[in-house]
Amino acid sequence: MTTVTERLEPDSAGLDRAAALLARGDCVAFPTETVYGLGADARQSRAVAAIFAAKGRPQFNPLIVHVADLAAAEAIAHFDADAHALADAFWPGPLTLVLPLRDGSGISDLVTAGLRTVGIRVPAGEVAQSLLRSFGGPVAAPSANPSGKVSPTTADHVLEGLEGRIAAVLDGGPADVGIESTIIGCFDHPRLLRPGGLPAEAIETALGRPLAHAPTSDSPNAPGQLPSHYAPDAPIRLNATEARPGERLLGFGPDATDAALNLSPSGDLVEAAANLFAYLRRLDAGGSGPIAVSPIPDHGLGRAINDRLTRAAAPRG
Repeated sequence: MTTVTERLEPDSAGLDRAAALLARGDCVAFPTETVYGLGADARQSRAVAAIFAAKGRPQFNPLIVHVADLAAAEAIAHFDADAHALADAFWPGPLTLVLPLRDGSGISDLVTAGLRTVGIRVPAGEVAQSLLRSFGGPVAAPSANPSGKVSPTTADHVLEGLEGRIAAVLDGGPADVGIESTIIGCFDHPRLLRPGGLPAEAIETALGRPLAHAPTSDSPNAPGQLPSHYAPDAPIRLNATEARPGERLLGFGPDATDAALNLSPSGDLVEAAANLFAYLRRLDAGGSGPIAVSPIPDHGLGRAINDRLTRAAAPRG
């Protein structure tokens, strides 16, 4: 078990140190444009196992592989015409494609949870790109938080949950998008497996046709599909028009005048997505009562926000 977690600056020395730690099989948290990821060499099973150990993550839940560019992705997975169209339109960016795994890709079976598909993306953001190029290989990286808890959007959030359990965190400041990537399965017809930081409507426009729904399964075929996930310690009540006695209201829009915190007073879904996890953390740390959440429009990034809130509010096993 790691006893000291290094906090690294995103300069040349910090990036070199982070890459060296990844190469020797350690776990390093780093910022992407969505949230902070907990990275390890996707080819080293012992390194990937350390991600699961640090997070307390179920090993049947697959991980996303982060690479620097499309060429690196094509060495790992098979791309059809739809996958190429989406990669060309949205990479680097908050889009993960679940694709058929290439034979001889070198990706650990722990990354794919034994599936013949792999989730892969090219993240945007200077720090993530610099780290991937300095490391020179694929990095498996779920969100850098204890499994099932609120995802981190700053280095401080990472350390709150994983201090002493990982080798280092690269501090690149707050994540821009603030919510995880959208996941699209490209095994036959493109399917929305998880809404996220790229609106499904934009993806459908790029494809020129609607996305199919995710197949029904008891086992996750992509990250972030467990029924209870992204959860603070406090209970959550959704679609609340006002706070009940003892509750703290997480508001949205100009009408939430009694909110303890407001995701976006102007009703901007981009702002709300960026604030979601940070505000859940602040409310969770600020008291023991339940958290009530105002209704969120279910379109654009609102679909991703509602997905995370529904999982955060789900019964916990």
